[in-house]
Amino acid sequence: MKLRQSAAFAAIAVLALTATACGGKSGSAGDKQAAKPGQSGAPQLPTYTVAKDVTVDSPTFKAAKARGKLIIGSKADQPYLGFEDQSTKVRSGFDVEIAKMIAADLGFTDKQIEWKTVDSGIRETAISKGQVDYYVGTYTINDKRKKLVGFAGPYYKAGADLLVRKDETAITDKSTVKGKKVCSIVGSTPLQEIKKPEYGAKVVELAKYSDCVQQLLTKQVDAVTTDDSILKGYAAANPGKLKVTGHPFTEEPYGVGMNKDDKALRDFVNTSIEKHVQDGTYKKIYEATLGLSDAKYVAPPAVQRY
Repeated sequence: MKLRQSAAFAAIAVLALTATACGGKSGSAGDKQAAKPGQSGAPQLPTYTVAKDVTVDSPTFKAAKARGKLIIGSKADQPYLGFEDQSTKVRSGFDVEIAKMIAADLGFTDKQIEWKTVDSGIRETAISKGQVDYYVGTYTINDKRKKLVGFAGPYYKAGADLLVRKDETAITDKSTVKGKKVCSIVGSTPLQEIKKPEYGAKVVELAKYSDCVQQLLTKQVDAVTTDDSILKGYAAANPGKLKVTGHPFTEEPYGVGMNKDDKALRDFVNTSIEKHVQDGTYKKIYEATLGLSDAKYVAPPAVQRY
């Protein structure tokens, strides 16, 4: 199945990013001339071969086969991660492509996917109640959540990092923010982290990451901090203006969430992730989405089978 480049990327620059596991609100900040897949010289998304005659001893899989479609939970307002174009209703981004890749291995075409936007605060409820078959949306694996849902992966290791202006030379990592104005959103995990005395930053608290980015662009603050995946999205939406320092100082391993007791599906998804890391599909997905931020590709950590 050949995936066409989504027109959604054309609107990426004017839509917001929410937080990942950290929590947060949406907003807007970006350059309307942001590079996107399909442009001359831009990396192209891979194609996914839809598997035939798939069998998985999984109640979730069997229910999806019976209804003739997969219900996948995701974010809808995270450009280059999980984004829905409101005019076309087409989804795009790194997490969306990971979800499509897995769906193809399960034997489902793009047209057999029903996307369901699930906010961070109700992810465990949506998964445990069977409202989605699996969830891909900057979802950090941790022991507390593993008591409520199952995780395949990690398929990406995020971490709190710093977004700065492209010409910034003084701020290179967490050790260089002393006396600098660093912005994050009220109530977020990155805000609490950057407030620690060891950093010595002058912390600016705003309601939305997009507000922080706007202040960065207008030189009201010196840096923005949250998960590097979100920061890469903003950097991709502002080519030539912003960059991620590339030195994360926390660990946020992202996983595919699903029913806690569906080990068969979890094992299948883990195998799917491993296969596509090895065959280069995963790297192509990254380079055509988050890689547009100029952040170099790093292979994900080994999946955790349990």
